[in-house]
Amino acid sequence: MYLYIKAIHIIFVVCWMAGLFYIVRIFIYHIEAREREEDVQKILFPQFALMASRLWNIITVPAMILTVLAGIAMLYLNPYLFQADWMLVKLGFVVGLLIYHFVCQHVMIQLRNGIFSWTSTQLRIWNEVATILLVAIVFVVVLKNALNWIYGIIGLFLFIFIIMMGIKIYKYYRLKK
Repeated sequence: MYLYIKAIHIIFVVCWMAGLFYIVRIFIYHIEAREREEDVQKILFPQFALMASRLWNIITVPAMILTVLAGIAMLYLNPYLFQADWMLVKLGFVVGLLIYHFVCQHVMIQLRNGIFSWTSTQLRIWNEVATILLVAIVFVVVLKNALNWIYGIIGLFLFIFIIMMGIKIYKYYRLKK
């Protein structure tokens, strides 16, 4: 039974992450639509709000719920996991991912209400937070206790640095056009 639940957990993690990655892209497009003519905005704003709402309610939230429920079921079936240091670290990153999820929900509600408090650059950076959390979770789960924490932290910061440089380079070329 445990392995079936683990498979379900992995499947819905993939779905959840896909939803989180795409929802922020929709936010970026929504924000950048403000630079368009007013008649175009009247078409794009409701369309992006509809796309975001459907993605969120049909894919992202159900996938998050099923991911969490499957994770809880695995912990229930194998309570020994609570004694593993790597699991506690993973759960810390998962809490970060849940916070990320609910911040995205807040941004979606703001955009639906015409509140544009984020720039497209801020959202591009925000989008990478999910990537960073995903990478951290996968490395902790795969390497478990074999992970040298010093190298892991250095690697994570190096990964963050590379992502930030990529965002800056992309912004430079995007604005150059």
